[in-house]
Amino acid sequence: MTFKTRLSVLLVSTPVLAFVLIGGLMGNASARTDDQAFSHLRVFQDVVSLVMSNYVEEVKVDKVMEGAMRGLAEGLDPDSAYLTAQQVREIESGAGVPEGDLGIELTRQYYLRVIAARDGSPAAQAGLQTGDYVRAIDGKSTRDLSVFEGRRLLRGAPGSKVSLTIIRGNAADPHDVSLVREKATAAPVTAKMLGTDVGYIRIPAFTAATAGDVKRQAAELASAGATALLVDVRRTAEGEIAHGIATARLFVKAGTLASKAGRAREGRKEPEKEPIVATAADAVIDLPMQLLVSAGTSGAAEVFAAALDGNKRTDLIGEHTIGRAAEQKLVKLFENRGLWLTHLRYYAPGGELIHGAGLKPDVPVDEPDVEFGAKLPESDPMLEAALARVRAGNAMISR
Repeated sequence: MTFKTRLSVLLVSTPVLAFVLIGGLMGNASARTDDQAFSHLRVFQDVVSLVMSNYVEEVKVDKVMEGAMRGLAEGLDPDSAYLTAQQVREIESGAGVPEGDLGIELTRQYYLRVIAARDGSPAAQAGLQTGDYVRAIDGKSTRDLSVFEGRRLLRGAPGSKVSLTIIRGNAADPHDVSLVREKATAAPVTAKMLGTDVGYIRIPAFTAATAGDVKRQAAELASAGATALLVDVRRTAEGEIAHGIATARLFVKAGTLASKAGRAREGRKEPEKEPIVATAADAVIDLPMQLLVSAGTSGAAEVFAAALDGNKRTDLIGEHTIGRAAEQKLVKLFENRGLWLTHLRYYAPGGELIHGAGLKPDVPVDEPDVEFGAKLPESDPMLEAALARVRAGNAMISR
């Protein structure tokens, strides 16, 4: 096929392909929305035509179209992605990803960016923090990588090495870090007494075992004399949302824990939300509490925090959370390609959208900035603020 023939086919097929793709995603869109889509597709066709005929060198058709599809998907939110046929086969095969990882949860902001590093993971031991930019993985720039692709590049055989290029804050110089992958295992729930009256529970991830572990730890702390709890989900970004909800049930006797919804139906401005309701029999932890959150609190931890805060069970102390509470699914496309598409979002008990918005703390306290490679400060201003607040509440109750 000659270049001119390929160009002609492209210009004819591109609007059709894009319309089928967008139409499939939009479902029951209104006529006005269809008109808007056609308008944008005409502009898209003009852009393709101008690029193909005026760019300084011959354009590779496949590369241009791959980039267009990537941009369409990744412009939706950081977790949505356009998938190649090979990536679709990997998902459908059920083979799973390699067991080794670095313990990093990622989002995207120009480059891949760290949401949080799991407690005790290779990334945490190397000092990676919330907000760090991952500029390259083994020398490959992340500028054009989706979160989906980045996660898979970080995985590998346990014991294998991977090099990351990290930029923190406004630093001009990047830092190259070599890390060794470890078998991916969730860090356990831990607990301790703070003084003689306050119990501290750290939840580093939400797994199927988390609710049972928190229930047991809270009972042991109460037996040790705790009259109030501090629960810490700072930098907690791993786990399924269902496990976050199961853990929230331990603390809330009645009310809506969260709600979830997909796309609004035709003629409706708001989607129909499915409420997730608390059950009194599940609520076995009734100690007063405060909850620590940070910019690295994400996903299941955000839904957990929203459930407790929305039911007046706790205050949120710390930073505004990232706003990442949604589920993705695979949508198949032509030639076995696909979309990894956000199709369901979660809402706080009061109906506020969590995904994309995050949770605002009741008591704002920023985590201290630390230069790359420097030791963490011994003081913990968030923990100190929460401890003062919970003890002030205990003093009020004892009067």
